[in-house]
Amino acid sequence: MQIDHHGAHNGVTGSCHQLHIDEHTSLLIDCGLFQGKETGNSRERHDIEFDIGSVQALIATHVHIDHVGRIPWLLAAGFDGPIICSQPSATLLPLVLEDAFKLGISRDKAVVERYLKQIESRIIALPYKEWFTLVDSQAHNVRIRLQRAGHILGSAYVEVDVSSPGGRSLCEGYNTRIVFSGDLGARHTPLLPAPEPPEKADILVLESTYGDRNHEDRATRKHRLKAAIDRALQNNGTVLIPAFSIGRTQELLYELEELINGDLPVILDSPLASKFTAAYRELKPFWDEEAHGLLKQGRHPLAFDNLLTVDSHHDHLKMVHHLAQSGRPAIVIAGSGMCNAGRIVNYLKAMLGDERHDVLFVGYQAEGTPGREIQQYGPQHGWVELDKERYTIRARVETIGGYSAHADQQGLADFVRGMKHKPQEIRLVHRGQVSKQALKERLQDVCSAGTEFKT
Repeated sequence: MQIDHHGAHNGVTGSCHQLHIDEHTSLLIDCGLFQGKETGNSRERHDIEFDIGSVQALIATHVHIDHVGRIPWLLAAGFDGPIICSQPSATLLPLVLEDAFKLGISRDKAVVERYLKQIESRIIALPYKEWFTLVDSQAHNVRIRLQRAGHILGSAYVEVDVSSPGGRSLCEGYNTRIVFSGDLGARHTPLLPAPEPPEKADILVLESTYGDRNHEDRATRKHRLKAAIDRALQNNGTVLIPAFSIGRTQELLYELEELINGDLPVILDSPLASKFTAAYRELKPFWDEEAHGLLKQGRHPLAFDNLLTVDSHHDHLKMVHHLAQSGRPAIVIAGSGMCNAGRIVNYLKAMLGDERHDVLFVGYQAEGTPGREIQQYGPQHGWVELDKERYTIRARVETIGGYSAHADQQGLADFVRGMKHKPQEIRLVHRGQVSKQALKERLQDVCSAGTEFKT
């Protein structure tokens, strides 16, 4: 067997990993878009430049665009197999791909509808924890199982069992078990149960996005979020929170419902985020026990009274002007999460130069994105380029690491430590060598001396 990495190996975007069972049989785990500096020539980075003739199925670990955004190009390249994902992801994936298709390929209604029908006809929604046989031939038996990853609603890590007739049994009649972590969730993520480690893995492909650091705990991040809100009230300013439409936005709403009071509005200015928030509400059965406890108390963490949504572009521009001019305190959540597109850009143009306002980052900012530049140069009152124009940064800039949707170094180490049978081989993906080396050193204390690491 062989594993090829077609993205998110030495970077954090474009996740795409191909497991070759033999020369005629392979599986694709994720097929995502590149972002930030990793886009290079964006047209070329979209193209499927590897042989897909052996690919039996695409397994989507979750629906973030850097994990599923190249699916249109995969289909165009001739892939005609199933798209396998969890049951919640099966609900969310068409929403994500519809938006990406309109932005990157075509807005023609008939073309979009035809494309979505093709996507929906390919989706196989799997329950968590149940084995599903993909290949049953004289040469191989291949089965997969999805387990909760705790990253966003529907996220999963993938267990792949491969056996050959007559082969020596290593686990429950299967020769080799390969585990692809996808993106593992941070500890104490709102709404979602924490991931439970697999019993074993012969080969583990593990993300290392935060392999060199640990996040703030939940109490600390809530305290800092509350402090930012209090400053906005004192300064008559707006707290701008760039956030991706799915996952981070819903987690923020969940915690803001508890923290805000009075007349402070929380403005969700993203039609796509509103769609996903509605989908999250429909998928309540997949929420964790804490969230169900709030529902039993009569609280509505994703639909509270102070939550306002902005849909039309006209209303968006009016809201930007109103908040920039009126001095009324507010919290705005808008995409994109790295400030490289979307409605957050108009808010930044209008408010970065005013010290009354706060820009609050709650997620990873990839190198080469405006978000990273604001994060880096904002505290020194530097500048950032938005739509080819420079904007001086006078607003307060803060980062709350605890809201990352990714497991930190401790969480990744605990994931491996919790395996009854430790991996013989660990492949570290996502981020560069600094992060990978730090995580490797930490995992060496967790694994047996014979574990081989590949970075």
